[in-house]
Amino acid sequence: MSSSSTGTSSGNAEVRWITADEFQVWADTVRTGTHRRPGRGRSRLNRLPFVPGRFQGAFDGDECVGAFRSARTELAVPGGGLVAADVIADVAVLPTHRRRGLLTRMMDRELRAAAGRGEPLALLIAAEPTVYGRFGFGPATRLTGYRVDVLRAGGVRLPAAAATGRLKLLPRPRAAAVGPGLYERFRRGRPGAPARPPQWWTDDTGTLWHPLRDGPDPLHVGYHDAAGHLQGLLTYRVDPRWDGNLPAAELTVLDLITTHPDAAAALWDYCLSVDWVTTVLAENLAPDDPLPLLLGNPRAARPGDLDSDFAWLRVLDLPAALAARRYSGPGRLVLEVDDPAGYAHGRFALESAPDGTARCSPAPHESADLALGVGALGSLYLGEQTPARLHAAGLVAELRPGAVLAAELLLHTATRPWCTDGV
Repeated sequence: MSSSSTGTSSGNAEVRWITADEFQVWADTVRTGTHRRPGRGRSRLNRLPFVPGRFQGAFDGDECVGAFRSARTELAVPGGGLVAADVIADVAVLPTHRRRGLLTRMMDRELRAAAGRGEPLALLIAAEPTVYGRFGFGPATRLTGYRVDVLRAGGVRLPAAAATGRLKLLPRPRAAAVGPGLYERFRRGRPGAPARPPQWWTDDTGTLWHPLRDGPDPLHVGYHDAAGHLQGLLTYRVDPRWDGNLPAAELTVLDLITTHPDAAAALWDYCLSVDWVTTVLAENLAPDDPLPLLLGNPRAARPGDLDSDFAWLRVLDLPAALAARRYSGPGRLVLEVDDPAGYAHGRFALESAPDGTARCSPAPHESADLALGVGALGSLYLGEQTPARLHAAGLVAELRPGAVLAAELLLHTATRPWCTDGV
């Protein structure tokens, strides 16, 4: 996600929603501002459905010098709920028009619109993390990957129950037909997973948000349990490399979605068993994925090239957002949140019941237990960061003794958040 710095002088540039007739010049601005190759960038952008009031442009006379897009998704949150979120993407300002405040103007317009549409959260992938914290976003998920040396891995420890299932190669139309239902079941147990739009399955099943490379078409493998139920779907491609006359192929996992640990073990076993493959590369896994622990030699799974923050989250409607997720048990916290833009600013009481459901309401006259900025709140919301870690970093202040520990227990999640796709 490319951006400009946020200076105060905006010159004579006009920021407004674009019309359908202006879509192509808008797309050209995105492509130029984000340094994309014409073929790949133009192809993906042209598949976007145009929605009025979702595409912004900054215009200097007739020239489009800035671009900004949003879309609505439903984000999975702890406890299996789904919360409406404003997804921000394709942000670009041309190099000739940096430091004129265009990004700030487009972001301010979008956040106001999102709040008006009743979207409690905003989400983006930050190419420049020093920029988006200024708008109240905090890093909320992490990108993790592994490179597995197949010859040293010692195979996969396959549970006996996993061996009773069945693996089957699926043609792309079949994978596209069964994938959406499986993904919806999967993401209810994985905070941070966004909805996948229809074109994710119909255009490039399993690869739409993965960098498209020249090479063989991806293959799809489904795992069905002993009862015949689909529990996992793997999308991968193999680069058939050779080291002299010895096979040295690399298998790249493009997408791996499972709803049961047996399915994950069986599909990883499949990846490590493909003929001629000596390396398995998985570039986007959940940060708590157990892959190394499944191997006979866990050291054969080395961290991939990408290990970084990924999705950033901003809370716009704090009571709605906090009431939508679930908590580890009964408890009560009063939070004092600093949000210069005003959306989540104030003091709020969070009260959770024994079943994990909660309510949240303004509490301006109560004493606060914790104080934090809205960016830190974004990092806490899905469970990527903990109150104790943010407190140690000076991003959460403990105003009542024991409040950090109470917040640790209340906000604990069994799984780390994972944003499965780019946005």
